[in-house]
Amino acid sequence: MQDKSSRKEATPASEWARDPAPIRVGARTVRFLAPGSPPPPPSVAIVGPLEDIPVEGPVGVQPEFAREAGGRALVRVRCPKGTHFYGCGEAAGGLRRNSRVAVLWNTDSFGYDLQTPSLYQSHPWVLALRDDGTAFGVLFDTTRRCEILLEDHVQAATEGAAPAVYVIEADSPGGVMAELALLIGTTPLPPRWALGFHQCRYSYGAEHELLGIAEDFRARWIPCDTLWLDIDYADGARTFTIDEHRFPDAEKMIAQLRLRGFRTAWILDPGVKIDAEYPAYSEGLEHGHFVMRPDGTPFEGDVWPGRCAFPDFLNAGARRWWGDLTARFVRIGADGVWNDMNEPSVFDGPGRSIPLDCTHRADPDLGGPDTHARYHNAYGMQMARATFEGLLRERPGRRPFVLSRSNYLGGHRYACCWTGDSASTWEHLSWTIPMMLNLGLSAQPFAGCDIGGFAENADAELFARWMGIGALLPFARAHSDKSTNRHEPWSFGPACEHACRLALERRYRLLPYYYTLFREAEQSGVPPMRPLFFADPADPALRDADDSFLLGRDVLVRASAAPDNKCRSAMPSGLWRRFEPAAAIDANLPQLFLRPGAILPLGPIMQHTDERPLDPITLIVNLDSTGRAEGSLFEDAGEGFAYREGEYLLSRYAAERDNNHVRVWVESAEGRLPRPLRVAEIVVLLDGERVARATGIGGDMITVLVGGPNQMPIGLD
Repeated sequence: MQDKSSRKEATPASEWARDPAPIRVGARTVRFLAPGSPPPPPSVAIVGPLEDIPVEGPVGVQPEFAREAGGRALVRVRCPKGTHFYGCGEAAGGLRRNSRVAVLWNTDSFGYDLQTPSLYQSHPWVLALRDDGTAFGVLFDTTRRCEILLEDHVQAATEGAAPAVYVIEADSPGGVMAELALLIGTTPLPPRWALGFHQCRYSYGAEHELLGIAEDFRARWIPCDTLWLDIDYADGARTFTIDEHRFPDAEKMIAQLRLRGFRTAWILDPGVKIDAEYPAYSEGLEHGHFVMRPDGTPFEGDVWPGRCAFPDFLNAGARRWWGDLTARFVRIGADGVWNDMNEPSVFDGPGRSIPLDCTHRADPDLGGPDTHARYHNAYGMQMARATFEGLLRERPGRRPFVLSRSNYLGGHRYACCWTGDSASTWEHLSWTIPMMLNLGLSAQPFAGCDIGGFAENADAELFARWMGIGALLPFARAHSDKSTNRHEPWSFGPACEHACRLALERRYRLLPYYYTLFREAEQSGVPPMRPLFFADPADPALRDADDSFLLGRDVLVRASAAPDNKCRSAMPSGLWRRFEPAAAIDANLPQLFLRPGAILPLGPIMQHTDERPLDPITLIVNLDSTGRAEGSLFEDAGEGFAYREGEYLLSRYAAERDNNHVRVWVESAEGRLPRPLRVAEIVVLLDGERVARATGIGGDMITVLVGGPNQMPIGLD
């Protein structure tokens, strides 16, 4: 996303017109079409069902349509003065996107900066916040190249036909996100292990190296759940192959890692090497599963294996074929799949991708056959869909875990994402929080970054600070390029290693809360990681907070992405009290605060998510001004889909103060799982960064004495 000043202004349109007959497609969602345009083909983003009810009476936010001199379709939405804009997916820079231009064109953007026009994902969606705290959202329903200008109004310019435009009105930004979820779906609850810490490098290139990394994590008592394998595990970078010299017995290696509590995730790129002896290529060629040139021959381009063909993921048959290949591959015991290079990236292609006149045999429900110019932005999303569906067919009792570098609006239904090939600089760290927040506001809530930066070399201070922030993101993975120095948590000396250990202890203690938030996100569409203004949408001081964020309603994270280690964001009103879940406090880690009136569930410190149950459970209590608090905890098997049939336990806790005593109890429970008998520790936050504690049996009423000698500092060790 670039500054408006660095972009050429759109050609003025001669006339603007409005849809004379908009259609209500949801409780607070209206669809608009350019006058005279037929209803559009089905969208890759929208899942429906849509209500299709004619709108009666005036419409508050109504787009205007025109066509500029060069032929592009224009859509303009006039906004009240002082409107703040967010969303548009993935872009470097600050949280608030006023006076910026978003170029939506999925691009392999190694080492991107503020002037890089487009990155790896496209989300043609804007969330707008008015001065009074009410909000609206605008979805431009096009997979074509799109430029969105955000100034005193929102203006989109797209190639081809004018897109359908969906406008959502709500009383709050959270209300807009919930209504958007009804239109495009929600993120499915991930397996619990996927919320642990992930370690990756391009590449861990041999079995002994990966096993050694696993041993180091356990010997150093640094929590980790998943180790990742980049392309060097493959035979000549060929997708669906394993180099048997480097990895002589992948199944045995996976079994050894599983015994130590490690999962594995494996990269699969879309480029299929052109080699008649290579089964993936010969099968794809025989059945016509590749993207075609205009002359009807498969398009060829260079990627890591050399000359490659590219699957046509817009076609159901090609997706089924790819999904079946993925299913066969993961039978070695792989837990997750990583789809990379799927913008798609083609080293010698125009714009480093597939030529725009190549053709896709797209399904009728995706819009039907058309050129790559139309479907470029949806290519990575449909690859992730093929992978997700293949994993689900192969293992119907397990939740698929897919990571995709490229995606499009609605792709959250199939894959989580990360922010691509960043650099190990303070500037890139400073973009991490706003990038995460805007991805969440663009309905891509399961997202993370390359902790420590992918390219170049971090130092101890930068890596520790990055780990402190990255360990609190929805998806937490460290990843670095093979040309850099080592970037494991212990690579920068004892002080940095200690800070990383504490940061990851924090994450694992917060997992019960994070897991509960992801269940809420699956139901409501509101992201687990939220901008500070969700605490009070009408407070103007919270609208551009780039170094603070919320986890759910209850936890506030105050961080610093600058060398001076100062957080500059304002605090929401109310008595947010600081707490510390790790074994000690480290200055490199963000400060954590709990909302007044909240009860926060924490688990024990673990080395991986399968290590032990939630025993003991800790409940952190911050009473509001009336002396009350409440909170929730969602529990299930951590895997599979039985929770959708009622096999879960949702506990709602309550607390109340009576003079010098605080009583905490389970107010209600939902679901068929029985309540486990376990120890519960209650920690009540008090003034002056002091706490009071008591221990009892979870489910019983536990009373905490909050006066006198029972008080102690906030550290929980």
